Amino acid sequence: MNARLFADTNVWIYAHLQRANDPRCQRAAEMVKVLPLIISNQVINEYYSVMLKNKASDAFIQVNIKNMLWHCDVFCLNLETLAAAFEIRERYRFSWWDSLIVASALETECEQLYTEDLQHGQIIEDRLRIVNPFLETTQT
Repeated sequence: MNARLFADTNVWIYAHLQRANDPRCQRAAEMVKVLPLIISNQVINEYYSVMLKNKASDAFIQVNIKNMLWHCDVFCLNLETLAAAFEIRERYRFSWWDSLIVASALETECEQLYTEDLQHGQIIEDRLRIVNPFLETTQT
């Protein structure tokens, strides 16, 4: 059985930014091609917003989102997710947005959450490991 892997928005941003010399972009592009990833509707919304700020065209963004929808399992936030996010925020002192991502990863029974926004190696609720996939690419 394959591990269930949740990808935060920054993985997708790096995968689709066109920065040939940025090792994070190269790493993310490799990841999204080969790993069976889970995302949430929050990831899609954040992705659209950040890519617009990075001057990507609507057409480019929409093609990428359609590919994400095709290749990933998509989890839609619900009332249980919100309730869990409230508890996660209080317990771990994460930002609201990070709490929602963590709650989504837990609700989808993921073993790993790929993100650069939280502490690499941290274990949440004794079952979700935070993995910064860019750690080796950013260290010199």
